[in-house]
Amino acid sequence: MAATAKKKRTAGRILAVGAGLATVGALVAALPAGASGTKSDGRGQGNGYGYGRYVDVQLLSFNDLHGNLEPPTGSAGRVTQIQPDGTTKTIDGVGGVEYLATHLREARKGNPYSVTAAAGDMIGASPLVSGLFHDEPTIEALNKLKLDVSSVGNHEFDEGARELARMQNGGCHPTAGCFEEGKRFKGANFPYLAANVTDEKTGRPILDPYFIWERNGVKVGFIGVTLEGTADIVSAEGIKGLKFGDEIEAINKYTKVLERKGVKSIVALLHEGGVPASGSYNYDCDSPGPGDGISGPIVDIAKNVSPQVDAMVTGHTHQAYACTIPDPSGKPRTVTSAASFGKLYTDTTLTYDRRTKDIVRTAVSSANHVVTRDVAKAADMTSLIERWKTLAAPIASRPVGYISGDIDNPFDAPEKPLGNLIADAQLEGLAPADKGGAQLALMNPGGVRAPLVHKASAGEGDGVVTYGEAYTVQPFTNMMTAVDLTGAQLITALQQQVSGPNQAAPKILQVSKGFTYTLDLTKTGADRIVVSSVKLNGEAIDPSKTYRVAMNEFLAGGGDGFAVLKEHKNKLVGASDLDLFTAYLGAHSSASAPLAPPATGRITVVK
Repeated sequence: MAATAKKKRTAGRILAVGAGLATVGALVAALPAGASGTKSDGRGQGNGYGYGRYVDVQLLSFNDLHGNLEPPTGSAGRVTQIQPDGTTKTIDGVGGVEYLATHLREARKGNPYSVTAAAGDMIGASPLVSGLFHDEPTIEALNKLKLDVSSVGNHEFDEGARELARMQNGGCHPTAGCFEEGKRFKGANFPYLAANVTDEKTGRPILDPYFIWERNGVKVGFIGVTLEGTADIVSAEGIKGLKFGDEIEAINKYTKVLERKGVKSIVALLHEGGVPASGSYNYDCDSPGPGDGISGPIVDIAKNVSPQVDAMVTGHTHQAYACTIPDPSGKPRTVTSAASFGKLYTDTTLTYDRRTKDIVRTAVSSANHVVTRDVAKAADMTSLIERWKTLAAPIASRPVGYISGDIDNPFDAPEKPLGNLIADAQLEGLAPADKGGAQLALMNPGGVRAPLVHKASAGEGDGVVTYGEAYTVQPFTNMMTAVDLTGAQLITALQQQVSGPNQAAPKILQVSKGFTYTLDLTKTGADRIVVSSVKLNGEAIDPSKTYRVAMNEFLAGGGDGFAVLKEHKNKLVGASDLDLFTAYLGAHSSASAPLAPPATGRITVVK
């Protein structure tokens, strides 16, 4: 069954399938009442409100919000813009749901045929004001934003399928209970779509695979999928009994279903993406030809998704692009992504032909827009944030450390200062013999979610690191482990950073002090790791020797494509990554002696 647009939003949003989950049911989401009809302009072209042959449907979209309700800080709240003369300009201070709401509401004005969609990771890896409350605040904010539909992303499964069901359907948290006295969490007013996430036993999707948006006879179908590799990057415990299928097969399957229902205008919401040749949000990735300036998984997917799909809204890579990648018939098709954290939104015009009931592909246009903070804050969002911040304040405002400058987490750098700091904290926490006897630590880069910023963000004082800020950096609360790995397995783990599932998009582990090696980017695959350079405290790694290694449970389970790490032995479980991080900050800094940003150089990069 699938969701369709009705005049009212209803509460009948139910997650399907086994493993003890709810029974399958319709996900019904409503839209505002349609605009009244007016006369055509005489050429068969409606003026926006009428019933002429052609109607411009405005598709507003974004992705990878990750519960960033408050304006993201430091590098997380920054975008790059290409200037007319070809130079680039950094725009600081962008994003924040108070401003995103204002921009979206302004964009909708004069566009009665406007639909808002998202491509997953709306929740998960969230800052404390949302994460502390299991992302109920973000779902509430998205309801106020009038989000119409979203695909699931891998982070929607961070707390497992049961918790995703609660996000959709509502109800109080099974252990934490209701967070506000007298209030029960209502769940999402929009349907989450998961066409390629099925129950292993029944083969049925756990959520509706598609949603049909309708306004005055204009129908647009949305198919939602997450990346096939989701199972490799979330905790295995929460997704037992689920299968994550091929994205292309799922989209093509439900494209046919929609066509049989008479819906010929189709948009795919896909939580997988690509990497443009430039990090600037307004880079022309169609130069010299359509889609020539973008690489990554989305390229092959787009080239194989049915030509009947008129546009693709994507995510996951946290990149910004509005490209036209050729479909299987060779015709350019719009493929977009709006970076992350609510810093951008995409405005796409889909010209709908009432006669054919299809989108006129040659008329599709799309562009990313910056969510600047020079507009009025949306009062309802400010009220929402302040309400939840008041509840979180006793925990969030507690100082846990002091820093002398920004400790950055640059997206495109193999070695990150903040990654080094976190790996050092994990090594120190598990180095004592009774804590695990760790000799080195490995940290997955995707688990470091934001920089530590020196400038005060909430009156705590410059250089003060609060618990809330530390939580924003490490929001997963992964339990730490100390395990046995051979030198050969360690070297294999380094090679798996740049080979196998990680070859196209390398995942460079952050390493603790004393562990060094060379990454040769002039080579390909596993050969990028110079094996003879891998050393611990200046001594070459011995393939036959056993080493005690600190890592979180996610990595120990083979997450992020590090299959060899599952072969560990003698696991000892310790404190959480967040506890070790805050303990390290407290032990190594004070108001009079703040912690300096750690130096890089543990990984020597050859380009």
